[in-house]
Amino acid sequence: MSENLEKYLTSVAEAVGQSTLVKMTLSKPVQKHDDLRNVYVKPVLIKDRRLFAFTYHYERRDEVKNYDAEQMLEVLREMLPQRFLNAVLFTVNEDVTLLVSSKGKATIQTKKVQECREQNLEHDKQKNRLINPANPWWYQLGLTTREGKITADMQHKFKQICKYAEIVESLVKPMRFDGTVHIADMGAGKGYLTFALHELLTQKLHFEVDIKGVEIRPDLVLKINEIIQADGLKGLEFVESSIEAYHPAQLDVLIALHACNTATDDAIASGIKAGAQLIVCAPCCHKQIRQEMERSGLVDAITRYGIFLERQAVMITDTIRALILEYYGYKTQVMEFIEMEHTPKNVLLVGKKSDKPVDRDSILQQISQLKKQYGIKIHYLETVLKVGE
Repeated sequence: MSENLEKYLTSVAEAVGQSTLVKMTLSKPVQKHDDLRNVYVKPVLIKDRRLFAFTYHYERRDEVKNYDAEQMLEVLREMLPQRFLNAVLFTVNEDVTLLVSSKGKATIQTKKVQECREQNLEHDKQKNRLINPANPWWYQLGLTTREGKITADMQHKFKQICKYAEIVESLVKPMRFDGTVHIADMGAGKGYLTFALHELLTQKLHFEVDIKGVEIRPDLVLKINEIIQADGLKGLEFVESSIEAYHPAQLDVLIALHACNTATDDAIASGIKAGAQLIVCAPCCHKQIRQEMERSGLVDAITRYGIFLERQAVMITDTIRALILEYYGYKTQVMEFIEMEHTPKNVLLVGKKSDKPVDRDSILQQISQLKKQYGIKIHYLETVLKVGE
């Protein structure tokens, strides 16, 4: 194995010496549960010095360290194959791959490339983000330093926030609103996603907004409103209320992310009753339907296993929610919110108001069949909206 490893490192050294190295990747950790998932290497020019930036991708954070050519090769020797089993060297004219098997056998694969590659020596390239971490509220909310740098333990949260902004932008951009957009963010919690929504709509899309963050905990409402006032954010306010008790006079967009159990249904019902054009939910718990299924005593090859019963309850709960939205004239879609590695609660249920005719009888039949199959007497959202009456 040492012979092929030396050949590979020689190829890396030659690419460094000839300035043909475009990038490198190290992957497939030796330890499956290693917090360090992979490493990305690229040449950078810092104060007229050619260095190599190592980006260490951990489970919940990224770290970047810069090395000179000699240090770079030393780090590679320490990591291959003790830490990673795969490495790919990308040069301007070929790819060189090192593969180490679980038994320690190393092979090298070389592939000529046809496309024209060039080195990119830019350092600290600015990301084209919809959300700007330099805005003062992100520091006040605890996500960044005073200088606007995302803290290590909040990087996974900021990625989630940015992903949320991307999804909302794709949903809102094609829509047409008449004047001020009235939005309720139900169960807004610490306000991360509410502030992201306000920033996206006002700074990027230039909407006039009236956003209400609905939160039942008075201490959070007080704290967040102090931040809003300190930063002079217009069209944003937190109100102290439960989801069930909040009934907005005007509503264009209803947001409910991770509202627990039937609170998601209360939020959906509020949006439907107010005639919201857009309803966006990331459902959290699904206890009500699971309890219905357990009481029924009906089990099949899937639901007799507890973990599968839980997952089946999740799918049935959200499927009926989507069908009820369709019953009330919404075009629905279900998408992934964030990667499963961050949280298993990663489903986003979206409903857009539509003018197309609805076959309500067919929808009611689908709901009835699902309930009958799994021994469900009633879905909570049905009772809130009195579906079919």
